[in-house]
Amino acid sequence: MAKVDLATIGSCVGQTVTFGGWLTRKRSSGKIQFLQIRDGTGFIQGVLVKAEVEEAVWERAGQLTQESSLYVTGIVREEPRSPSGFELSITGIEIIQIAKDYPITPKEHGVDFLMDHRHLWLRAPRQRAILRIRAEIIAAIQRFFDERGFTLVDPPILTPSSCEGTTNLFHTKYFDEDAYLTQSGQLYMEAAAMALGKVYSFGPTFRAEKSKTRRHLIEFWMIEPEMAFVDHEESLNIQEQFIGYVVEQVLSRCSAELAVLERDLAALERVKPPFPRITYDEALDLLKTVGMELPWGEDFGAPHETAIAEKFDRPVFITHYPASFKAFYMKPDPNRPEVVLCADMIAPEGYGEIIGGSQRIDDPILLEQRFAQHELSEEAYGWYMDLRKYGSVPHSGFGLGLERVVAWICGLDHVRETIAFPRTLYRLYP
Repeated sequence: MAKVDLATIGSCVGQTVTFGGWLTRKRSSGKIQFLQIRDGTGFIQGVLVKAEVEEAVWERAGQLTQESSLYVTGIVREEPRSPSGFELSITGIEIIQIAKDYPITPKEHGVDFLMDHRHLWLRAPRQRAILRIRAEIIAAIQRFFDERGFTLVDPPILTPSSCEGTTNLFHTKYFDEDAYLTQSGQLYMEAAAMALGKVYSFGPTFRAEKSKTRRHLIEFWMIEPEMAFVDHEESLNIQEQFIGYVVEQVLSRCSAELAVLERDLAALERVKPPFPRITYDEALDLLKTVGMELPWGEDFGAPHETAIAEKFDRPVFITHYPASFKAFYMKPDPNRPEVVLCADMIAPEGYGEIIGGSQRIDDPILLEQRFAQHELSEEAYGWYMDLRKYGSVPHSGFGLGLERVVAWICGLDHVRETIAFPRTLYRLYP
């Protein structure tokens, strides 16, 4: 007898199989019981006919409650009306455990209740679909870079200083020294690019910002490529190819999960390069036409990004921001030094910035000036200056926030559902 999982059960039509699972719900019509069972890889309906099984098997089915665990034996049948296309004619049941008073019932629950029970909420079909799509996004990201000659490099999580000169960092002690949880691995990835040419990192980052918006988490995951001998324009081309590839892979490989989420596939199918590009100045003009006028030199907030995105049917690049509010390492435009060679990629449908990137300063004299302007310690950043002293080259990079991309592709209202155990301003449990 074959032991299978529900992801591959379609290859066993007509065969008797056994698998372990959990009961999600059941109903009875007298002499027939219908058991909805999941095993982590998928769902199936099991049909139990009283006249066709031993009395003990029928009684065991009657004992089952929501989320009880069991081993099930049965014959796999094709069933066109089933979402999976298959059904199980149950012949045997072995109870592992009867679950008592499972707290998440089919009734409506509040967000706080569900987040307090996040460890159980993960079992819901919607949450499972989100995490499966997240896993596919991660796999697609790695395939994209691995197939294009990038090397995966892991930057440190504990750092002696900030990447962007901000103070919103989690402080800790590194024995007798001050240390911080990383907010970005970018500076270290620049060093790796000088050794390996094209690199990327994928790991957790932390921001100690007291933000409560639907787009922010305290702990989140970043993908940060850095590329030697790549200028701003080349980087934009790579970014749009990257996002187009990831979306295409999810559409191809996660159709069942997208259906569970009732995602508008047409919106995702439009995500094909090239993406539109507008400058910061052009974005200001666009905002003026919708009654959202801003002075030159002020950064955009979420409402501004949403208003801009509404004018396009796919992601849009906003380029050439003022240097005054951008990071110290961004290279000025040689033709207009008050703006930098940078871009934010804004997702459609109101999901905001999903990628931020720039060409990096490669001139050691200019970088020293930036250190002074931003009051950065040359002692703390001496190693970063060495990258400009010893074989400096033009180079560019960008960072993608994984959870925002998951929220956008899945069509979610809040990033808290994009990661198994989210860390938000007031939540460190479970």
